[in-house]
Amino acid sequence: MTFSWSILDGRVPYSGLELRSGWVGENTGLSGDAAAGFVGPCLVPTEHLVDLDDVRAGHTIVAASMAHVIAEHPACPLALGVARQRLLVCILEEVVGLRRLRRDGDDLYLEGRKLTVSIAAPYPAGSLIHLGINVDPTGAPVPAVGLEELKLDAASVLGELLQRYARELATMAHAETKVKTVR
Repeated sequence: MTFSWSILDGRVPYSGLELRSGWVGENTGLSGDAAAGFVGPCLVPTEHLVDLDDVRAGHTIVAASMAHVIAEHPACPLALGVARQRLLVCILEEVVGLRRLRRDGDDLYLEGRKLTVSIAAPYPAGSLIHLGINVDPTGAPVPAVGLEELKLDAASVLGELLQRYARELATMAHAETKVKTVR
């Protein structure tokens, strides 16, 4: 599997509408299994959420600044998309490198404060993943922590995260090719 990624220049706001088929390609020129990383404010109103539990609860997602990843995986069933989402979050946990960081499902917390938001969602040809990492969580509707407080550079975190994710996907694909069938 070939996975490509790019980090966008400038501040790019996230409203939830960016989580759609073709957005990564439109903004990076990449096709196939690919991701875009970017930094910008986040304001996702209830009507743009895809998590039905959050919609029913009337939640919103707000932060003055987040580092975002949108990954598009064509021909990827949702169960595999969720597994890849969890892998991405586990890699982020390693990149941040704090022993006090705790993963609960697809989110990371530091001492009860939320560092991330994340969702995997189906589209007709595959799965999409959004991972938002608080940089400056001002405005968040829940107790939150950001990369600024942790003294971590958002662009550096995104670069290392996407590089490691690409490497993990490549080595997983290779692992599928180097074994013989067992009877």
